Amino acid sequence: MESVYERLIDTLLPGKILAVQVGLSRTAVMAETEDGIRCGLAATLTNPNFDHRARPSVINAGHLHEMDPLNLAALVDSDSFTEVSIGMATINALLPRQPQSWVDLPAEDYIISAGRDKKLAVVGHFPFVNWMKPNVKQLWTLELSPRDSDYPAQAAPEIIPQADLVAITATTLINKTFQGLIELCREDALVMLIGPSTPLSPVLYEFGVDVLSGTIATNPQQVLLGVGQGISMHQMRSADLIRLVTMKKEG
Repeated sequence: MESVYERLIDTLLPGKILAVQVGLSRTAVMAETEDGIRCGLAATLTNPNFDHRARPSVINAGHLHEMDPLNLAALVDSDSFTEVSIGMATINALLPRQPQSWVDLPAEDYIISAGRDKKLAVVGHFPFVNWMKPNVKQLWTLELSPRDSDYPAQAAPEIIPQADLVAITATTLINKTFQGLIELCREDALVMLIGPSTPLSPVLYEFGVDVLSGTIATNPQQVLLGVGQGISMHQMRSADLIRLVTMKKEG
């Protein structure tokens, strides 16, 4: 069976890479396709214990925009999380879009609607977890670097099978923990993939995801410029540079 990365790459539109920015918290890839200029986003991750002298985080730095789009997307197979971030942003720039399947709805609003009186597990400490608790029956937040009432990521095998609704950060596609987390979800649980790294593609439905909540850059040039200067998602939202959209598996 093909991996989720292979399946996503199989669907990509042809295009030309125009620019790549690896910012403080986000990575952006701008590409020209038959549908116009796109900017794909992904979280910027690093390998804390990487020996950067022996193996740079980005081997082809300075020449990424010259690479073939499919080779750039194939960086999702890298052992460098920074290169995986670049590959994921490339995928998000070149995916076929299905706007007829989107609604303008942030992930937290969908979760409130679908999660009432349900047990909710959130993988990743999103800002909304601080006020989500009164809206659900029970809330667990799993985080690699726990804070407040978070549970450590190692508690996932105990917590996720208890959840009726599981919202998983799409950065798990970058740190390669996605498949293991999906396998912990109950068959009857509603599973979401959320955050700006989320590929808005029905391919994810084949891998156990029911709902996708991600980001569309409405002003690709300004998003690329902002990412290179350390812009946050909150700043992008405030400046109307992005749309937060949700799409759901039929049935």
